[in-house]
Amino acid sequence: MAHDHGEGGRHYETHPEEAAGQKPPETRRPGHGTHRHALEDFRRRFVVSTILTIPILILSEPVQELLGIVIRFPGSDYLLLALATVVYLYGGHPFLTGIVNELRARMPGMMTLIAVAITVAYVYSSAVVLGLVGGEGFFWELATLIDIMLLGHWVEMRSVLGASRALEELVRVMPSEAHLLRDAGTDDVPVDRLEPGDRVLVRPGEKVPVDGTVIEGATSVNEAMLTGESRPVEKRPDDEVIGGAVNGEGSIVVEVRRTGAETYLAQVIDLVRKAQESRSRTQDLADRAAFLLVVIALSVGAVTFAGWFALGEGTGFAVERAATVMVIACPHALGLAVPLVIAVSTALAAKSGFLIRDRSAFERAKDLTAVVFDKTGTLTTGVFGVTDILAFGGAAEDDVVRATASVEAHSEHPIARGVVRSAEERGIALLPVERFRAIPGVGVEGTVGGRSVRVVGPGYLAESGIDAGDGRIQALQRQGKTVVFLLEDDRLTGALALADIIRPESGEAIRRLKEMGVRCMMLTGDNRDVAAWVAGELGLDEFFAGVLPHEKAEKIREVQRRYRVAMVGDGINDAPALVEADLGIAIGAGTDVAVESADIVLVRSDPRDAAAVIDLAKKTYRKMLENLLWATGYNAVAIPLAAGVLIGAGILLTPAAGAVLMSASTVIVAINARLLRI
Repeated sequence: MAHDHGEGGRHYETHPEEAAGQKPPETRRPGHGTHRHALEDFRRRFVVSTILTIPILILSEPVQELLGIVIRFPGSDYLLLALATVVYLYGGHPFLTGIVNELRARMPGMMTLIAVAITVAYVYSSAVVLGLVGGEGFFWELATLIDIMLLGHWVEMRSVLGASRALEELVRVMPSEAHLLRDAGTDDVPVDRLEPGDRVLVRPGEKVPVDGTVIEGATSVNEAMLTGESRPVEKRPDDEVIGGAVNGEGSIVVEVRRTGAETYLAQVIDLVRKAQESRSRTQDLADRAAFLLVVIALSVGAVTFAGWFALGEGTGFAVERAATVMVIACPHALGLAVPLVIAVSTALAAKSGFLIRDRSAFERAKDLTAVVFDKTGTLTTGVFGVTDILAFGGAAEDDVVRATASVEAHSEHPIARGVVRSAEERGIALLPVERFRAIPGVGVEGTVGGRSVRVVGPGYLAESGIDAGDGRIQALQRQGKTVVFLLEDDRLTGALALADIIRPESGEAIRRLKEMGVRCMMLTGDNRDVAAWVAGELGLDEFFAGVLPHEKAEKIREVQRRYRVAMVGDGINDAPALVEADLGIAIGAGTDVAVESADIVLVRSDPRDAAAVIDLAKKTYRKMLENLLWATGYNAVAIPLAAGVLIGAGILLTPAAGAVLMSASTVIVAINARLLRI
C-alpha cells in the first residue's frame, strides 16, 4: 500500500500487517524503515552536493565577478564540468526520477520544475564549456538549486517521518501466546496455532488471546481500548469476550470462536487499512505553484528562443536567453517557501504540546467546521471516580466513604480502585479489615470494627429484598453512573455513584472551539445515558452513543456530509475514525494505535490543544501563502527580464544579477517563515 503524504509525487512504500496472529511485529517494521532510508538518502545527497558546490561556486565566473576575484588555471572549466556532473547525477537523482513519476501520473509539479531547470542548466552549461554555444554557464545555479531543493525535501520529510505504524501497533495488542487446556493440563502455545473449539485459560490481569465464549469462571474485563465502553464488563459463562481485552480479578476458561482474519481486532485492522488506502491524494500549495511555473517556464522559454532567433540575434544568444528563463523560473525561494514554514510550525506545535505527523492533513485544519471527540480517555479521564455520595439513616458521608473504601482496598476491581482513590483524595484514613472475601458477580465483604460490611451492586439488593427506592439513586442510574451500596450488618447505610471523570480541561476546550465557530460533537461506544450526561455537562452540540468501532468510521463519513471534520480520540476503537476524518487528532496518553493512526498527537492529553491546532493551522497556511506569493512574485519580475523584454532600455538580467535576486528572495522567505513565531 502506498501512502501519499502530500509530497507531490514523492511516494514511499509501506506494507501493512495483514491480520492479527501473523508473524510477530517486532520482526517486521512496515514502512518505517523505508521512510528512514529515504530521509537518510536525502541527507546524504544534500551533504555530498553541498561539499561539491563550494569549489563549483569558486570556479564559476559569475560568482567570481560578484566577489571581485579571478581564479583560472588550465583545465578549470573541465574540472567545473566534472564536479557539476557529479552534483547533477547524484544530487539531482531524486528529481530526475521524480519527473518520470509525475509525468506518468500526468501531474507535473515541483519535481518536474526542478528536473527541467537543472537539466537545462546542465546541458546548456556543458555546451558552453565544450564550445558548442557561446555565453556563460549556469553550473553555480545548477549546484545551489539542487542543494536548496534537497534541503527543502529533507526538512519536509523530517516533519512527516513516523508515517502510520497503526497496523503494526494493532497487532501488538494481541498476546503472542495462550494457555491451551489439554487433558494433561495447560500448554503455552502460539496464538496462531489456536483453532475454533480450543479451550484456553485466561488468568487475572492477562489479555484475552482470541475472540471466544466464557465456559467457566466469572470476572470483569476491561474493553475500553477496544470498544470504548468505560466501565468494566462483567463476564459469566456463555458471555462473549474479545481478543485483546484485559481480564480482571477472576480466572476464566474461554472456548475459541474466531481466529485470524475473522477476529474482532483483525476486522478493525482491515478497517484502518481500507481507510488509509481510500484517502484521496492531495497536492500541496507548492506543487500547484510548481505546475503553473512548469507551464510558464516552458512556454516563455520556447517563445524567448523563437523570438530572438526570428529577430536574427543568432542561435547562441537565443539559447542563452531561453536557458536563463527556464533556470530562473525555478526559484530557490519556492523550494523553501513551504518547508521552512512547516519546520517553524512543527517546532511551535511541539512547544505548544502537539506533534504534527501529517502536514497535508494539518493544512486542512484551517477549513474545519466540526470536531468530534471520543469520550473515554479524551473528554474524560478514562478512570472511574466517585461523583456522588448518598448517606442513609443518619450516617455521615465521610463515614460511608471510609467504610466502603476500607473493604474495597483489598479488591483489584477498577470500581474498587476508584472508591479507594476518592477516599485518598478526600484525606480519609482507611480502617483495618478482617475476613475479607470477594463474592464473584456480587461484590466484596469483610469485618470492619466488629461490624459486617458488604459493598454490593443493585442486583444483590433486589435479590435480598432490601429497599433502595430513594429517588436520587434512580436519577443517578439514569445518568448512566454505576451505583454501589454499603451494607453494615445487613442495613443499608449509604451508596456511592461512580463514573468516568470528565477532564477539567474539556469544558474550556469546547468553549474555545465554539468561539471559533466550530461545532463540537462526541462519539462513543458507551451507552446513551452516560453519553447524555457528559454531553449535558460540557454543552456539546451533538453526541452519538453506543457506536461500535466498525460503525465509527461510517459515522464520521456521515458527519462529513455536513461539515469538515476533525476526530479526537485515544483508543484502538478510534483508529478507523481517526484515519477517516479530515484531520485525526490523538490524545498522547492513549494507545499507540490511536497515536500512529492520527495526523496530530496531543502530547499533554489536553483537549484544549484541539483548538490550538486549528488556530496554528490558520496562521501556518497564511504564512505559506505569503511565502509562495513572494516566491512566485520573484518570477513575475525575473522571467520577463531574463527573456530580454527590456533589452531596448538597456536592461538585461544576467546570470550574476539573477543570483542576487535569487538570494534576496530566499532570505525574505526565510525571515517571513521565522515571523510565524511572533
